Amino acid sequence: MANRSAEFLAGPIPLIALVLLLALGGGFIVAHTTAGLSLGAVLLITILFTSFLNSELALHIILLSMLLSPEIVVGGLGNISIGKPMEKGEALVLRMEDLVLMAVALAWFARTAIFKELGLIRKTPLNRAIFGYTISLILATLLGVFFGNVRPLRGFFYTMKYLEFFVVYFMAVNYVRDERQVRRLLATVLITCAISAVIGIAQIPTGERVAAPFEGKYGEPNTFGGYLVFMLALILAQALTAQGLPAPLGWAAFAGLLALPLLYTLSRSSWLAAIPMLLLLIALSRRRLILMVGLGALVVLGPLAFPKQVVDRYNYTLNAKVDRGEYRIGGARLDTSTSARFDSWRQGLQGWARRPLFGYGVTGFAFMDAQFVRVLVETGLVGLAAFVWLLWRTWHVAWDTHKRAAGTRFEGVTLGYLAGLVAMIIHSLGANTFIIVRIMEPFWFMTGIITLLPQLEKSEVPPGTMTGSERVLTETRPR
Repeated sequence: MANRSAEFLAGPIPLIALVLLLALGGGFIVAHTTAGLSLGAVLLITILFTSFLNSELALHIILLSMLLSPEIVVGGLGNISIGKPMEKGEALVLRMEDLVLMAVALAWFARTAIFKELGLIRKTPLNRAIFGYTISLILATLLGVFFGNVRPLRGFFYTMKYLEFFVVYFMAVNYVRDERQVRRLLATVLITCAISAVIGIAQIPTGERVAAPFEGKYGEPNTFGGYLVFMLALILAQALTAQGLPAPLGWAAFAGLLALPLLYTLSRSSWLAAIPMLLLLIALSRRRLILMVGLGALVVLGPLAFPKQVVDRYNYTLNAKVDRGEYRIGGARLDTSTSARFDSWRQGLQGWARRPLFGYGVTGFAFMDAQFVRVLVETGLVGLAAFVWLLWRTWHVAWDTHKRAAGTRFEGVTLGYLAGLVAMIIHSLGANTFIIVRIMEPFWFMTGIITLLPQLEKSEVPPGTMTGSERVLTETRPR
């Protein structure tokens, strides 16, 4: 029964259907749209059918598109804009990776509808928490529409964006079946990260803050900073758990490749998030002394080693004489940008006090760049409780997996994920981290992998049959 779908997909019928549908769809699109939109639409249709035929390839496509897909502008609908808007605001932005994920998800639904034995959703320890949070979002938004706080179309699309990351999670847990797949997919994650870091470094000479690739006119350095901190946690953990000398040095060099663009994002939330991430690595790693010595040297040499822009950013936050706000830390007055964020938190809490149980619904209140306050004011105590429960269950599952992975090839992955999770929680104090596509797609993919690791079938592969990327991850296993 389990092989029926594979046998069917390997036959001529799906290929014939693919060619016919591509021909019909492509002809219609070319006849009714411009050349640029036609190319993009045909690409998405191709991804759709490729994903239907090969589920692992679909995951590789998603992983590559998370940071490396361009933005597109194909028009607007009311207050909803597809692509990067001409002006900043509350318009919903659909990036190319949103459309890629949509195409792959449709292929997933179609595949599971045809082959019932595949199952739509695999049972995992996080399912209840995810569904609880999903229900809280939908219920709060429906109530917001009923009371006139949420425009229905706007609320619908934003709610879908909040939930699209869980599609990545369920695709990972449904498709991945053995450790060889995990190693191949992790290699794609690392390749995507390395390319993104190199593109970030290439932006440094422009003098502008470094942002993620293909961010368009208005880049989001805080988004790129959050992604880099999460990936830095995974890579540093690999360096701390790898055996021998070449492997740790290689991972350390990789970490340095990420640290440079992270500094030049000038993202204070990301810098702040890196502190508990490093502290957790020190607390849980058996090689904590190496990391402590490195951090000690960085603290001593920091004023001399850090770029001028980084030092200026720090001084602007606490020590500059102009552009000061009303809030203080000790004897230092915070800058107006940071003070404005505190003001938005205060306004959010005041708004929540008027709708304490279910909030105003998704998009029902003013924009706030702080995850927990935004969840509270949009979904009330019910939504915040569901969100915190989800984070707690995620930590519990990751901690249990880390204990089981001690001494295995995946110890570094689980350790890095724990540190990355803590970093994302801290990052979310100054950003909407858990609804940002370019952070949450890799985060929830890694969450799926971490959840799956204890259940994977053990499959030993002779070294000579591994690819180079698989061998890199395998050779770091402690002995």
